[in-house]
Amino acid sequence: MLPNKLDFSRRAQLTERMDEPCSREELRACLRDIAKTNRWLMAYRPTLHWLDCLELESLACPLRILDVGCGYGDGLRRIEQWAKARGVAVELTGLDHNADATAIAAEASAAGSEIQWVTADVFAYTPQKPVHLVVSSLFTHHLAEADVIRFLRWMERHSELGWFINDLSRAAIPYYAFRVLSKLAGLHPFVQYDGPVSIARSFVEEDWRRMCAAAGLDDGEVVIKGMKPARLCVGRRKPR
Repeated sequence: MLPNKLDFSRRAQLTERMDEPCSREELRACLRDIAKTNRWLMAYRPTLHWLDCLELESLACPLRILDVGCGYGDGLRRIEQWAKARGVAVELTGLDHNADATAIAAEASAAGSEIQWVTADVFAYTPQKPVHLVVSSLFTHHLAEADVIRFLRWMERHSELGWFINDLSRAAIPYYAFRVLSKLAGLHPFVQYDGPVSIARSFVEEDWRRMCAAAGLDDGEVVIKGMKPARLCVGRRKPR
């Protein structure tokens, strides 16, 4: 059952249905509705805004971006559109531990897309080429806190220019609002259940400061910023 209150002490006990075994057809329907929700809630905006702030047009070589926990791939396809609109040469890779997810992402991509889809556990993955930027969306709340710290260290080690986490903020209003809106919109049952659970499993600014410090990052090295609706993002821009 969904928790009636946002009790962070219960975080480890909460699980999402899309993380459990299911058929590829079931997962595809779920991921499509998550992508639909992302469009409705302008979920790509924080990542694209961060990319704009990096002033990447001056780079001479193709910009290599790795999307960890890519799921349906809609976020990376949106980055592909962003790059084409700005004339930025890119090499994009979507990484997910679920082989069905990467297959679905490939199927959903246009014939002319050059995104590479890779199935692997991020902690066992070594990029074939140096990665300039690592991004993720709606990924970190799936992890235990120790693995979030591990992921922060992994990104710090593998990204040359920086990294960006686009995730949810644990807050009461979006928690209860999504329970109502997802039902009214007739979204997939997994999404109706998992959406509020995702918010309950997400972090607040204090959590991120604690985890960044545990990963060896100083306050001045990361930017933690909330963006409406219901997003809390963590970014790191490395000196060139």
